[in-house]
Amino acid sequence: MRIFLAAATLVLGVIADKAMAEVLDANEHGFTLQQEVTVAGTRAAAWTAAVQNVDKWWNADHTISGKASLLSIDARPLGCFCEASGDGVVHLMVTTVSRDVNLRMTGGLGPLGLMGVNGNMTWEFFDVEGGTRIRFSYAVGGYSPDGLDSLAPAVDYVLGDALQRLKHFIDAG
Repeated sequence: MRIFLAAATLVLGVIADKAMAEVLDANEHGFTLQQEVTVAGTRAAAWTAAVQNVDKWWNADHTISGKASLLSIDARPLGCFCEASGDGVVHLMVTTVSRDVNLRMTGGLGPLGLMGVNGNMTWEFFDVEGGTRIRFSYAVGGYSPDGLDSLAPAVDYVLGDALQRLKHFIDAG
């Protein structure tokens, strides 16, 4: 049992360290996260995979319904990153669209939507040698009785997981 607990502690420590590496800043009033990957293919292909196929790469564990197949992004101003669960869930509202360049959405992703916070998430797509660099940034501010800084590593982990899954989806073809 002690060996199992020691191993679990080590794994969680590695995950927390990795997640913290991408937390740009955090305090009791908010945090800023940034994650990047480079994928094979053009910006247009990366955009299409990210925006039009979110249901194919987003982790079902990070949905309300447990079904990523219910996710969609309506990539136009006042469109939404939505989940067709029950009567529907708006995860984020689309505020800026520049096809193949960036998508900006606002709101509290996941459990942040139940708190007194707001966020600005930006997905950016850059041409690089041999492919496309994709950057997810998320700045969150507001109020939580326990402070927001303690939430930054978990939110960073979810975004990092999402971006790695997107990379795998694109690179696997």
